[in-house]
Formats: sequence, structure tokens, C-alpha cells
Amino acid sequence: MEKHFAVIGNPVAHSLSPAMHRGGYRELGVEADYLRFQIESGDLSQAVQGLKALGFSGWNVTVPFKEQIIPFLDELTPEALQAGAVNTVKVAEDGRLLGHNTDGNGFVRSLQDEMKIEKGMEVVILGAGGAAKGIAMALIPYDVKITVLNRTPERAQQLVDLIKSQGGDAVVKPWEAGDWLNSAQLLVQTTSLGLKQEQYPFSLRGIFPETWVVDIIFNPWETPFLREARELGCRTLNGVGMLLYQGALAWEFWFGGQAPVAGMKKGLFEALPNKE
Repeated sequence: MEKHFAVIGNPVAHSLSPAMHRGGYRELGVEADYLRFQIESGDLSQAVQGLKALGFSGWNVTVPFKEQIIPFLDELTPEALQAGAVNTVKVAEDGRLLGHNTDGNGFVRSLQDEMKIEKGMEVVILGAGGAAKGIAMALIPYDVKITVLNRTPERAQQLVDLIKSQGGDAVVKPWEAGDWLNSAQLLVQTTSLGLKQEQYPFSLRGIFPETWVVDIIFNPWETPFLREARELGCRTLNGVGMLLYQGALAWEFWFGGQAPVAGMKKGLFEALPNKE
């Protein structure tokens, strides 16, 4: 019997998750499909009930619902509990809805393809939403020093408090260019700024050229933020690797066993609209 999966969020028209997961289905000959549904903010409860009633086996959750979906779920994995955010939902055999977070570990796996995460590394996270939470939680075991900047300082402080409650080292800095530019060894952009090619509200001029700069956006391939970092001599990484690995971890949560990463990567790269 064919299984059904989906991604829900707003917007989701840009999502490459359907192409990626279908690539995995093709590789293993799995009878399944993967759709995308744009949900309006007041309709989340109905959407969750609808997906369950329609017999969906699971779905991914993207902005702005990674935190909002939690009250509608029956159980959270340790990763989701720790991050306070959910990007993957599984419908258990008894009908319970299980929430999981693969963002953080997907991010770490994509990073480890490119670099070594060193103890004491200075990490700056821009943003304090669901993705930032997942990433911060996954970095805590590496004993890095985390600085959080967010447009709303209260949200940044909440994330810092969460990091500290889990034994991490974190501080808040104002949402502007500052002394962190000189000390950051890893800079991670987790907001939606750049999805529409908009310029970042502050410049990276003065950043240490050896810094790794990551933007978790993957479409466009290179955001204005990432372009500026590259032009300033930084080593840059977009969100495609994180998308691939968080998707692979979601697959393993749904199906068990090892995800068909090669097939998922093939499906993903075939669907990328602009790789320049």
C-alpha cells in the first residue's frame, strides 16, 4: 500500500523536500509519495487533523510552524523536547502523533562534511527560531561558545537561557555588526532573510577571512548574505547539505533502517533551480 508524506509550512512553494524524498523512494523502490501543503497560520490544528484523517504516515514541518505544532502532538522525542521545536512528525501505528527534530543533527552532519567542530570554537547564530534552537542544541556536546543575535532581543535571551539550561555556553549580542565579527569562527544564518534575495540589515565587513559562514537557506543557492561573506574571503556553505541530512534523518525516523542518501541527493540536485 502506498504511503503518503508531506511538508507543511508557509511558504512551501520553494521546498525541494518532495523531489529529495521521491529520489529516495525511487532508489529503494518504495511505494510512497511526498506532497507539499501551504497552511495559513490559523489553520494548523485543522491541517494536522486533516493529514491524520487522510492516512498520512508522517510529514515535515517548516517555518513558521516548528514551535506552533507542538501542542497538537502526543509525544516528543528527546531531540524535539530539547530544542522546543519539531520539524518531523510520525503517525504511530496506534494513531499517536510523534514529534521529532532532525534540524540540528542534519546541520552538524553537513558541517562535518566540510570542517571539524573544535572544542571552544566561537559560534555566532543569527536568529532564534525553531531552526536556530535545533542547531544550538546539536552543537552543545561539542563544547563550543555560542553567541546569539536576533531582531527581537527577548527571543535571543530565551534561546541563550535554553542553551545554558542544557549545560551550554552562550551570550546575547545586539542585532547589529559588532565585535563578534572579529572573533567568530563559525557564523550561522538561520533566519528567512535572503529567501527573496533581500540584503541583510547589517554588513559583514571586518569579519575574519578564515571564518566559516553558513546560511541554512538553499534556494537561492547563494543569498546576498553568503555572497558578501564569500567576497570578503570567508569559506561559505549554503543549506543544501543540512536539507539533505535532516531529510535523511527524517526518513530513518519514519521507515527505520538507513536512508537512501545517494538517491535523495540525486533527486534534490536534479530539482535545484539555480546552482550558481
